[in-house]
Amino acid sequence: MPASRQPKDQETGMIVVAGVGRVAVRPDVADLRLGVAVARPTVEPARTEAAATMESILAAVRGAGVERRDIRTTLLSVQPRYDYRDNQSPVLTGYELANVVEVTVRDLAGVGEVIDATLQAGATSLDSLSFRLADPQPAEREARLLAMVAARAGADVLAEAAGLEIVGVSDIVEAGASPPPMPRMKAERMMLADAATPVEAGSMDVVVGVTVTYRAR
Repeated sequence: MPASRQPKDQETGMIVVAGVGRVAVRPDVADLRLGVAVARPTVEPARTEAAATMESILAAVRGAGVERRDIRTTLLSVQPRYDYRDNQSPVLTGYELANVVEVTVRDLAGVGEVIDATLQAGATSLDSLSFRLADPQPAEREARLLAMVAARAGADVLAEAAGLEIVGVSDIVEAGASPPPMPRMKAERMMLADAATPVEAGSMDVVVGVTVTYRAR
């Protein structure tokens, strides 16, 4: 059969290789989740006090340089509180009102200032502190390029060992992307807040994985 009429699967074989690209970057944005919880015998006093405290917290956040667009309410709840005793029915003792906001800090040098200001304003919780990139696309692009380079290097080794030559690519699947930023452990977060020390963002890895199918003959 003439070569031009041979089935394609007789002309070429396939080599499937995975590649990983990893780029270390310094984050440039911090996300904080903080708020206030107030317990009182009735709802209205709890609401009034929580509202006043949250106003102070928001003023402190804005005073630390955070724009209004970077402050979002994520939780507003009222829960009854009961006293549970052995062999007795639960007794309603009051209500707890919680108001929580998420704050995006775009100047990492000011993260410690924001934390200190909110605690001084009356915040009773700081349950999340994480770091990320405002624009991850440049780092993701570099990681993808490195992943493709790694995949091709592995395919070249396999092709050489098998006495084949890579002649093209038939399929590319992105197998992974950068993981979400990991929050600091609670103990560490509270240490940072209580000690009023600078917050170190460190570095983070942007990771991309690919699986590439090469044609070889």
